[in-house]
Amino acid sequence: MSIVITGATGQLGRHVVEALLERNVPAGEIVAAGRSIEKLADFAARGVQVKAMDYADPDSVAAALKGARKVLLISGNAVGERVPQHRTVIEAAKAEGVGLIAYTSIANADTSEMKLAAEHQATEALLKEAGVPFALLRNGWYLENYTDQLPGALAQGAVAGSAGDGRISGASRADYAQAAAAVLVADDQAGRIYELGGDQAFTMTELAAEISAAAGKTIIYRDLPAQEYAGMLAGVGVPEAFAEILADSDLGIARGDLLVTAGDLRKLIGRPTTSLAEAVRSAASA
Repeated sequence: MSIVITGATGQLGRHVVEALLERNVPAGEIVAAGRSIEKLADFAARGVQVKAMDYADPDSVAAALKGARKVLLISGNAVGERVPQHRTVIEAAKAEGVGLIAYTSIANADTSEMKLAAEHQATEALLKEAGVPFALLRNGWYLENYTDQLPGALAQGAVAGSAGDGRISGASRADYAQAAAAVLVADDQAGRIYELGGDQAFTMTELAAEISAAAGKTIIYRDLPAQEYAGMLAGVGVPEAFAEILADSDLGIARGDLLVTAGDLRKLIGRPTTSLAEAVRSAASA
């Protein structure tokens, strides 16, 4: 009986596999499943089971989940196609009789009005309708969403967005992965809903200040109307439809959709979450 990590070739999935190994889960009981299994060769060399799995291929999903005891369903990255893909995994898990599906949803999914939340809301509904034991890991924003954009901010002398003074409870991918691992190794998780976010929420203006401090130069936050921000993103190569979703997400931040105060992430990982200052300093020195 195994713990299956879907989407294990992605950054979050890799962190989860590492977190399970750190928790002394036997490598042979972990299944790292994903499309590009050559990216998982290092895990295979450590004894982790590696299986090819494509959310759009029901046969590969069923094969990857064979013998599964628990499944971490990491939400797909094909925005607009995720609901049928997630349904495929849920149906295969139900057929296999798994003891738990943990799903990486979005913060405040039950109340969020962000367009990006819609597919997560639909997936949560699928889980309830399927009648399978499940836990919801409602992840907030990754700090990497911002630190990965550091070179552009430094070049432009600004970070841009449409978030106003909205507060973001960001944490690192590694933090969220540690939380997922904690849930996967624990008993009695069916029905649990975790609202996951960083200990200290921040605004975009505070993000700019942290970048300024780390880089030794002034970086400002430029707040733009959502349509102007979407146009700016499209102008630097972001697909137009996704640019609109990102701008809409910033409007959600302004409403408070990504503010998390439950403290669930800190409790699950047993330590303070990664701070914005830590993440920015690390990215700036890389």
